[in-house]
Amino acid sequence: MQALPIGNISFTTFQLNGFYSVGEWRHFLFIPYFLMFLLCTTANSILIFLIISQRSLHSPMFVLIGLMAVVDLCMPMIFVPHMLLSFLFDWNQISLVGCLMQIFCTQFIGAFQSTLLLWMSLDRFFAICRPLSYHINMQMANFLKFIIVPVIRNWLLNIIIISLAGKLHFCVKNEIDHCFCEHMGLVQLACEDTSVNNIAGLVGAFLIPTADFLFIAVSYVIIFASVMKSGKSSWKAINTCITHIIVITFSLVFAMTAFLSYRTRNNFSPNSRIFISTMYILFPSCFNPIIYGVRTKEIRLQFIKFFKRVKNIFPIIV
Repeated sequence: MQALPIGNISFTTFQLNGFYSVGEWRHFLFIPYFLMFLLCTTANSILIFLIISQRSLHSPMFVLIGLMAVVDLCMPMIFVPHMLLSFLFDWNQISLVGCLMQIFCTQFIGAFQSTLLLWMSLDRFFAICRPLSYHINMQMANFLKFIIVPVIRNWLLNIIIISLAGKLHFCVKNEIDHCFCEHMGLVQLACEDTSVNNIAGLVGAFLIPTADFLFIAVSYVIIFASVMKSGKSSWKAINTCITHIIVITFSLVFAMTAFLSYRTRNNFSPNSRIFISTMYILFPSCFNPIIYGVRTKEIRLQFIKFFKRVKNIFPIIV
């Protein structure tokens, strides 16, 4: 461990000490996290392959599901390999630049995931409430006007948050009680006033996931009201909406729990907070493709055909 810095000297490397309190059992954590990582990469890769290779899945809704699978595939790649190596070999050091890059990538991809859920709700709104103009609204030229503002918002807010964190001096200690770098986990090690960083984090949380959730909630209220007015025959069209709501619920619960664990008084132990933060990223990435695959008929049928082809090619293995 580095000695405490003197004067204006600031730590430039940090140690990620997540789950170190469990002692030798920490090495065994490699197994469940590796299995979840394997499930995540396999399930999302298959879903991406199906959507790209099958022309019947080239509609806007499935393209958005494919983008969600890409996000779910990329998100764990940011921290899980390093975490797994840390479990096995205690490779727990990370530079300040690496830490800031990890925070930016995690937050930006997480924000993009939130925005994708918003786009999916827009897709369902046009499909159910404006079916005659659906293809016009979902053309790329028209759809860009719905996505350009959220993407710019996500980029600017995360740049501001990371820039403010990068200017801090870290002289409290260089140990982060986590398995990967989180914004507040790093900021709380600073030896100066961090109120601006806290405000920036709160503003980012309000303007990205909270704002997206409010728009999503409004769109689904309108959708459900429209379905109820149109009669029972329209309930079939709302099946994909239920799938999106399941995904949104899982993502929101884990995200808000992880966010509030740093900012409110609670009884979470450090290990519990670390577990919730890792599940916020890994759990949706593992189970989103399964939820979409099971509940979306077109994807389910294409997966069955894919599995049969694989079985014919590798009959002994499958």
